[in-house]
Amino acid sequence: MKLYDKGVYLVNGMELVEDTPDAASVLKAKTGSEATPELAKKQTIAYHILEEHNKSGNMEKLQIKFDKLTSHDITFVGIIQTARASGLEKFPIPYVLTNCHNSLCAVGGTINEDDHMFGLSCAKRYGGIYVPPHQAVIHQFAREMLAGGGKMILGSDSHTRYGALGTMAMGEGGPELVKQLLSQTYDINMPEVVGVYLTGKPEKGVGPQDIAIAIIKEVFANGYVKNKVMEFVGPGVANLSVDFRIGIDVMTTETTCLSSIWKTDEQVKEFYEIHGRTDEYAELNPGNTAYYDGMIELDLSTVKPMIAMPFHPSNAYTIEELNHNLMDILADCEKKAQVSFNGAVDLNLKEKVRDGRLYVDQGIIAGCAGGGFENICDAADILDGAGIGADEFTLSVYPASMPVYMELVRNGAAAKIMAAGGVMKTAFCGPCFGAGDTPANNGFSIRHSTRNFPNREGSKVQSGQIASVALMDARSIAATAANKGYLTAATDVDVNYTKPKYFFDRTIYQNRVFDSHGQADSSVEVKMGPNIKDWPKMCALTDHLLLKVVSEIHDPVTTTDELIPSGETSSYRSNPLGLAEFTLSRKDPAYVGRAKEVQKAEKVREDGGHPYEVLPELKDAVDVILQKFPNANESNTGIGSTIFAVKPGDGSAREQAASCQKVLGGWANIAREYATKRYRSNLINWGMLPLLIQQADQTDTLPFANGDYLFLPDIRKAVEEKASDIVAYAVKDDNLKEFHMTLGELTDDEREIILKGCLINFNRK
Repeated sequence: MKLYDKGVYLVNGMELVEDTPDAASVLKAKTGSEATPELAKKQTIAYHILEEHNKSGNMEKLQIKFDKLTSHDITFVGIIQTARASGLEKFPIPYVLTNCHNSLCAVGGTINEDDHMFGLSCAKRYGGIYVPPHQAVIHQFAREMLAGGGKMILGSDSHTRYGALGTMAMGEGGPELVKQLLSQTYDINMPEVVGVYLTGKPEKGVGPQDIAIAIIKEVFANGYVKNKVMEFVGPGVANLSVDFRIGIDVMTTETTCLSSIWKTDEQVKEFYEIHGRTDEYAELNPGNTAYYDGMIELDLSTVKPMIAMPFHPSNAYTIEELNHNLMDILADCEKKAQVSFNGAVDLNLKEKVRDGRLYVDQGIIAGCAGGGFENICDAADILDGAGIGADEFTLSVYPASMPVYMELVRNGAAAKIMAAGGVMKTAFCGPCFGAGDTPANNGFSIRHSTRNFPNREGSKVQSGQIASVALMDARSIAATAANKGYLTAATDVDVNYTKPKYFFDRTIYQNRVFDSHGQADSSVEVKMGPNIKDWPKMCALTDHLLLKVVSEIHDPVTTTDELIPSGETSSYRSNPLGLAEFTLSRKDPAYVGRAKEVQKAEKVREDGGHPYEVLPELKDAVDVILQKFPNANESNTGIGSTIFAVKPGDGSAREQAASCQKVLGGWANIAREYATKRYRSNLINWGMLPLLIQQADQTDTLPFANGDYLFLPDIRKAVEEKASDIVAYAVKDDNLKEFHMTLGELTDDEREIILKGCLINFNRK
C-alpha cells in the first residue's frame, strides 16, 4: 500500500500522475488539454454529488440538503423529541426509523418496546417509515431500500456509508438530522477528496474486512483521510463483488473520514435490479482528468488475512504476523489494557495460548459489516461438514436483514452453519456495541463487526470485569471455528466457495414495514412511555464563565464509548437525565458526582440565589477573580463544568457523548484536537464550547489540573465577535494564571447556537 504525500491526478480513470512541477506538461501530452488542480478537483465523483446538493452557491462553504434520513432506536427518540420541541409538523424528506439496537425488549422492562411504539406513532404522525425489530439492521435496510446513485443520505449512526452503491452517506449526531427535519442545512467547508486506487484481485480466502483493516492500519494514526471523502477508483474495483465493496465501504468510518463514494458499474446496476429498484442506478465515474488531494494505492492481491487486536481497528496485524510474534503482541495488548483501565483490572491474553497456538473463546459474524449475504455464504462453505466442538468456543451469526436470512435458509447456508454448531440469530446490532453475546470475564472474541474499543463487547471495568475483541473477516472466523477455536486464517483452509446467487424477496418488508409514503397524519397521538423524557431547560451563554475542571483524560484518543458507554445504557437513551448518570462511568467514575456539585451552584444562580451556599469552595475562587474582574457577578457569570481530553470523540456518532455532559451542567470541552467532525458538531449543537488548547510539544504541560477553576471573561463577546483568541485564567494559589485557547472555525449559525445555549433554543418557536 502506498500513500502519496502530495496531490495526484487520475487520467481516464486508470493512470496516476503525481502533482509535480512537470505534471502540467505530462497531462497535456496524455490528454491534449490543460489541467490544474483547481479545475481537475471538479472532476471527482464527490465534487459532482456535493455540487448537486449544495444550496449555498459557494462550493467552498457548503450548505447541504440530503435526500433521505435514517436512524435507529437509540437515536430516533432524542432526535424527534428535539425536533418536536422546535415545532416539527411533518418529515420533509423520507425518514426511516429502524429498530436494530434496542431490540432486546427484556432489558429495561418496557423501556425498549416503548421506544419502538414511539417510533411507529411518529412515523404515522409525521410521515415516515418504520422498520420493526429484528427485520433489518439500519444500514442493510438502507442499502436494500434507500440508496440511489448520486444521492446523499444522512444517518444518526457513524457507519452510515453507502458509497459502494453510488450514494454519498454521512453519519452524524442527532442534532444534524434535526436540522434537516426543520429544512435547514448541513454546513461544512468543501472537504478534501482522497482517492483509493485499487488494482489486482483479492487472494482466495481474503475478505472485505481484511482489506478494510489493512487500510485503517495505514491511515488512522496519521490522520491521512480525517474529515475527508474517500473515493474508490481504479481497475481493481471491477474485481470486487458489490457485497465485497460494501464490506470495505462500511468500515471507512474507522479511518475517521467524512464520507465515501465509489465508481459504479454493471455489477452495481445488477444489485439495484435484484432489489427491484433499477431506476435508482446511476453510472458514476471521475472525469477524464480528476485531481485528488491525496491518494492511497493498493494492490488487492497483496493483502493477507488480517486481525485488529484490542483495542482499536487500527491495531492491526496479518494473522501470520500475529502467530509468528504471538507472545510479544499479546503482551503489548495487555500493557495497553493497563493504561486504558488505569490498572483497575488485568487482561490476560497470554493464557489463551495453548501449545504455542492462540485459542479464542467466541466468534461473531454480525451487523452492517459482517452480516452480508456473501460473507455468511462463504463462512458456511468453510463450516460445511465441520464442527466447532464442545469446549468454550461459541459461534453466532446474525444476518443483516430478514430477506438475507430467508435466502440463507432457502439455499442451505444456514443449515451448514447450524449443523456445525453455530447459532443463527436475527438482524440485531447488539454484538457490535455490547448488548448481545458478551464474553465471559477475560474472554477473547473474534468478530466481523465494526469496532473493538475497550469494554465495547459488554464487560464492565467498574464491576471488575474484563473481556476483549479482535476484528477479523467472516472467512477467517469460520476457519477458526472449523478448527475449534484455534486462530486460523481462511487462506490456510482448502474450500470450494459455492458463490450462490442472491435472490431478494421483499415480501417480509411488504408485510411488516410501515411506510407512510410521505403522508403525515396529525390525528395520530405520539405514544410516550414513562422513560421518554423531554430535554431539560438549558440557558443561554452568559457574559462570563466560571468553569470547574471535573475530569482530565490523557489517553491519546478518547472514544465516545468511554464518554458515554454503550450496551445496557442504551435503554436510557430516551431519558436525558437517566442516561447522564452513566457519563464517563467506565473512564472516570467520579465525574458525575463532581459535575453535579457544580451544577447545583449554577441552578441556585439561575434562580437568583447565592451559589456559595451549596458549593462553599466557589467563594475562594471568586474572591481571586474579583480582584482583576470586579464587574463579574452572579447575574452575568455562568457556573459550569468542563473536561479535558487530548483527542476526544473517536467512534460513534452518538450525540449523547456531548449531551450528557450538557445535561450535567457542562459548558465546554477542552482538547488538543477533536477526533471527529461529528463529535465537535455535537458539542456545538448542545451549546458547548469546543475549546482547543495548543501544545508546544509532547512534554508541554497544561496550565490547569483536575479540580481547578477556570475563568473565561467576556466569553459571550468573544463568540459574538468571532475572536480568534480566547483568553482564560486558571485560579492557582490565590492568583490568576493566564492562558489562551481557540474555538476553531464556526459558522454564523453555530455561533448563534452556542450563544442561545443549544440547538433547541436556537429553533424554538
